[in-house]
Parts: sequence; structure tokens; C-alpha cells
Amino acid sequence: MEILIAYDVATDTPKGQRRLRQVARVCLDFGQRVQKSVFECSVSEMDYEQMKRRLLKLINAEEDSLRIYRLQTPKEKFIEHHGTTTAVDFGGPLVV
Repeated sequence: MEILIAYDVATDTPKGQRRLRQVARVCLDFGQRVQKSVFECSVSEMDYEQMKRRLLKLINAEEDSLRIYRLQTPKEKFIEHHGTTTAVDFGGPLVV
């Protein structure tokens, strides 16, 4: 499944700054950064549940925000992008 993760972590304390780095690391384990706090991921149902569980353990629900969107496939048909990009084609060849 294709998903989009967006988060906003309060960083006005050292604990918040640590949470921000930890949330980004978890997201990188499952996908690619497309903006500073936005990731696109292609995951199985099992990976989705594992990722969500890890993220929910990290965030502070009283200070932070986490959004997970399931994208329609093929996502290329439904996403418009303008400007610079470093997107990776998950279905494409690993070496060009």
C-alpha cells in the first residue's frame, strides 16, 4: 500500500528535538522524505502496523501531530508535483 506520513513535532525543548529526529528515523525506515516532515512509503499491511506502532510510541499526543494518509493507486495519477524533487521510483530498477 502507498501511504503519506506528515508530522509536526514540538521542538521547543530538547525532548521535542529528540522526538523529531526519532520520528524522522522511523519514517526513513519505511519510505522516502519528500518534504521536511512528509514521507511517502510503500509498505505491506504488516509493515504499516509496525510503523504506526513505532510512531505512536514516540509522539507526545498533547504536543505533536501525526497524520497518515492511504494514497490511491497508481499514485502518479492522483499526485501533482511542482518544483524540485528527489523522488525514488520504488518499482523501477535499483541501478540505472
